[in-house]
Amino acid sequence: MVNLFKKNILYLAWIQSLVATLGSLAFSEIMRFPPCVLCWYQRICMYPLVAIFAVGILRKDKNVIYYAWPLVIAGWLIAFYHNLLYYHVLPESMVPCVAGISCTIKFFAWFGFITIPLMSFTAFTVLGILLYTYQRLNFKK
Repeated sequence: MVNLFKKNILYLAWIQSLVATLGSLAFSEIMRFPPCVLCWYQRICMYPLVAIFAVGILRKDKNVIYYAWPLVIAGWLIAFYHNLLYYHVLPESMVPCVAGISCTIKFFAWFGFITIPLMSFTAFTVLGILLYTYQRLNFKK
């Protein structure tokens, strides 16, 4: 079972990044929810991961995780900050969205708590766990 997971972990990371990318595009292009500034920054971190993982898989490049880590960490930090603002842990004065859409606007909340910022945070968290696991399984010392 561990071998199967070890062989397919990059595929899981690619699928996670693809679903997150397509989901964000669906929210903005189909449902017409305009992205805020922090959402754009998170997209900047997520979108290239689809190509990075695809190329890494096609080239069988174990080092693909080193290209992905900076984007995953940056995206995770932005998503974490966005959630702190969104759930009012940080004061309104720290919101960077001064023009356009507010970073704290609530478009929806599935089951009362699943929001767009939470989905982004979860996607980056899953990618971080997958990269960490891949690194531990493939680069043992």
